[in-house]
Amino acid sequence: MRLPDLLALDHVSHAYRQHAVVRDLSFVLNPGEIGCLLGASGCGKTTVLRLIAGFETPTQGAIRLRDAIVGAPRHCVPPERRNIGMVFQDYALFPHLTVAGNIGFGLRAKSALAGRHIDDLLALVGLSGQGGKYPHELSGGQQQRVALARALAPRPHLLLLDEPFSNLDVELRERLSLEVRAILKETGTAAILVTHDQHEAFAVADVVGIMHAGRIEQWDTPYNLYHRPTTRHVADFVGQGVFLPGRVLGAATVDIELGTLGCRLPRDVAGDETVDILLRPDDIMHDDNAPTQAEVVAKAFRGAEFLYTLQLPSGARVLSLVPSHHNHAIGEMIGIRLDVDHVVAFRHDSLAVR
Repeated sequence: MRLPDLLALDHVSHAYRQHAVVRDLSFVLNPGEIGCLLGASGCGKTTVLRLIAGFETPTQGAIRLRDAIVGAPRHCVPPERRNIGMVFQDYALFPHLTVAGNIGFGLRAKSALAGRHIDDLLALVGLSGQGGKYPHELSGGQQQRVALARALAPRPHLLLLDEPFSNLDVELRERLSLEVRAILKETGTAAILVTHDQHEAFAVADVVGIMHAGRIEQWDTPYNLYHRPTTRHVADFVGQGVFLPGRVLGAATVDIELGTLGCRLPRDVAGDETVDILLRPDDIMHDDNAPTQAEVVAKAFRGAEFLYTLQLPSGARVLSLVPSHHNHAIGEMIGIRLDVDHVVAFRHDSLAVR
């Protein structure tokens, strides 16, 4: 027997007056799964979160929570009846309440049982013994942990996180994102994160939707988004990479400047057609013995490695991640070779071929 999807958006659209913000958007979130809507500012991801929460009503389509419709043009369950928790960017803690008071604010029972639940949540988010403090006495990271504990207190079906780490410094943001994932997994809480930071998205989420112009271009695992992007926008947005032109030699072979690659191509691609091949920095290996030489035209030190920008004899440029003990000067020629596990090709009409 199939378990019901926890959350399903079915061809959801939303517009403010005549301006369409979300267009025919569909995805499914399973129980206990952490999803993420990832995209640049203005792509519609926060509007999707507001639609799920019940702050907005779809102009088309339907939103289902545990197989029950909670959002549709003529049927909208109010936010307080959806059992959805929310963590905001600015924490939204009550300054006049203690940490324990903030966490327990949404609990109906004020009994000793509720008090034990609050203590358990404080321990869960690493703030044992801090319940008597006020928000202004805590650091930004601690305040966000309180906000998370408050959202988890009513045991919601789903937790929504709206850019929850954007006010924190980089180091704390990275650490807290991993901690939040661990807490959600420990409690079995399904969640949707909204962010523009792909490192944050990949650290927290099981599945990520790349949003562009109100649509989800690809809803997939972080691994597949990086190695198997299905659209040129996803390939450009996720990670770093460049495109090299390739000439189709046959049904499964493409020739590029750096060599010949096996590549599954669609049946309607004719021989001798030009396609664009996506190359990531980890596809280009530094090899002193390789016959192909490239010129170092830029370098970025990243501690354990350099990110080199390399110019090929044709003038085309590629990126390569090289261990930092290989410290080459700008203008130096180095040997490189291909080591591509996932060949991704795009026609000039921007349809992906994997």
